[in-house]
Amino acid sequence: MLILNRKMVETLLDFDQLLKSLARAMAELSTGSVSMPSRVAATVPEQGGLLAVMPAYLPSSKALEIKLVSIFPKNSGLGLPTHWAVVVVFDPATGSPLALMDGEHITAVRTAAGSALATQLLARSDAEVLAVLGTGVQARSHLRAIPRVRPVREVRIAGRNEQKARALAQEASRELGRPVQAASSYREAVAGADIVCATTHSPDPVVEREWLKPGVHVNSVGFNPKGREIDEDTVADALVVVESREAALAPPPSGANDLTWPIRAGRITEKHIHAEIGELIAGTCTGRSSPEQITLYKSVGVAVEDAVAAQLVLAAARERGVGVEVEL
Repeated sequence: MLILNRKMVETLLDFDQLLKSLARAMAELSTGSVSMPSRVAATVPEQGGLLAVMPAYLPSSKALEIKLVSIFPKNSGLGLPTHWAVVVVFDPATGSPLALMDGEHITAVRTAAGSALATQLLARSDAEVLAVLGTGVQARSHLRAIPRVRPVREVRIAGRNEQKARALAQEASRELGRPVQAASSYREAVAGADIVCATTHSPDPVVEREWLKPGVHVNSVGFNPKGREIDEDTVADALVVVESREAALAPPPSGANDLTWPIRAGRITEKHIHAEIGELIAGTCTGRSSPEQITLYKSVGVAVEDAVAAQLVLAAARERGVGVEVEL
């Protein structure tokens, strides 16, 4: 079995290649040809944490993998990552394990790649102002990803901790080679933005309908079992796209409270989900219908995304001779 640590995964996973492979995989997922059971998890109530299991098999690429991911929101107060993850890749011919690799970087990059793909498909072509809500790993990955697919000229960052937002803005300014502004509030960051990326663990909405300009595209990737980061009015007014209807509407720990709570309240129905991202790629569903329309991509993270990323990492590792081989 090949062992790949985080630094190795970071050097091996190419974002542009992932974006292309992910588009094909999401289209395949929407045809029903992928084996991807609902995510299951063991909970740790005293810590508010969980350990989830996410397996998938993609016949076209022969990708067979499983990700184990723990989510412990209280870690942010300890200076630790809120997400830990490992991915195991298996041989689909024999079922034997081929590789064990860090899953934290894979999770961050594949999630941002999904948002970038949704932005390509749904955001206005002239979208220039980007607001990123959150200051963690996903915020960083989205800051890198979204400018690759739209002509971003202005970037704003907001978080619960304004000091962290300022620090991330300085870091992002150096990395992106353009000014990045730290906003004093979520509202300030969102006002007038063309693209909004919500990447928080907030139990309370960080995006509210009254803050949004006509024509904005919103990516929401945050998860908190006790709440939601997008308010009900935004969901009701938006053209909603998801990775998988089944995953988005599933009970915890898989589904999106942002969608299931308004359904439960009778504000919308399941039919309010306009499309899966794979259906937009395949052309079986249309996307934005007007420049003024608000679009929302709600991601819950699906195992297909991990499988595609892990397959690319393993192929690159074999090609470059990276990793440590061990006998189990």
